[in-house]
Amino acid sequence: MITLAQAGLGAWGQNHFRAFSNLKEVYLKIACDKRESILNNIASAYSGKLKLTSDFNDILADKDVEGVIVATPSATHAELAIKALYAGKHVFVEKPLALNIKDAEAMIKLARKNKRILMVGHLLLYHPAVRQLKSYMEKSILGDLHYMYSTRVNLGQVRAEENALWSLTAHDISVAIYLLGQMPVEASATGKAYIRDKVQDVVFVTLNFKDDIMVHIHAGWLDPHKIRQFTIVGSKKMVVFDDMQNTEKIRIYDKGFDWKRNFETYDNFLTLREGDIHIPKLDMAEPLKLECQHFADCIKKGETPLTDGRNGLAVLKVLTAAQTSLDKRGEAVKIE
Repeated sequence: MITLAQAGLGAWGQNHFRAFSNLKEVYLKIACDKRESILNNIASAYSGKLKLTSDFNDILADKDVEGVIVATPSATHAELAIKALYAGKHVFVEKPLALNIKDAEAMIKLARKNKRILMVGHLLLYHPAVRQLKSYMEKSILGDLHYMYSTRVNLGQVRAEENALWSLTAHDISVAIYLLGQMPVEASATGKAYIRDKVQDVVFVTLNFKDDIMVHIHAGWLDPHKIRQFTIVGSKKMVVFDDMQNTEKIRIYDKGFDWKRNFETYDNFLTLREGDIHIPKLDMAEPLKLECQHFADCIKKGETPLTDGRNGLAVLKVLTAAQTSLDKRGEAVKIE
């Protein structure tokens, strides 16, 4: 049995709490939040030996606690994670890993020094559909990749502090890096703040990778539709992943252009290919449950998480470059 504690029990934190609580090999011993009303809600919803506290030090002092889930506001991620790592705890921290590269590097260094697991919550990398997309990339089913674009929009959930770039696009950035197996070389971003001053409600991010591969991300909470969609365009086929679909989340389109030889003139000419649409069967499971299970398995087996500290740092570097571009009204910014 793995003993864990969680800090942060807001809307998304409560989802983590539910998922970890339902794992057979996990004992969630302590729940921590500064808001008394939240603790009362947790107490009424969960029975058993659960300690409730508003003091994070209670988690650090408990020798039985092996790992800590940090699901607090982004600005506190680095501080709490570093304290937990110093206390010898494994750490799962919700995205983003930190708000600046220096803090993220310190977290990674400390985790390595103390031989502790540091995992970041890049949830979509545990989504069965994204895993399927990765297999298509590895098997070159789509041919040479041309470009990819994603849309992550909704109406509501307006943030007061972090803009749409930091709140939403980490998901899409992590997927792009995962699918392509490389970092983008530069980022550019534009956006506007319509509801709250200086907090961009909508952003458009363009990432350029090697081999002229382009990834475009549209994200925001000021839109009439709720869309969670990725489109990948290759030289052989194209694929759409629509996470709002209950079934048929992936569609593969046998569409594109083919070069054919004109034997009368010895010239090449383009022909449009309109083929079949293939809808693969997916063995779906809740991505959050898979993510939480992965953290528990890594503690148990001493393995490196798929979304480890280095993965979190990679996404953070892209976010940082995109924010710099956003501040410079779309000027392209090189990524380390």
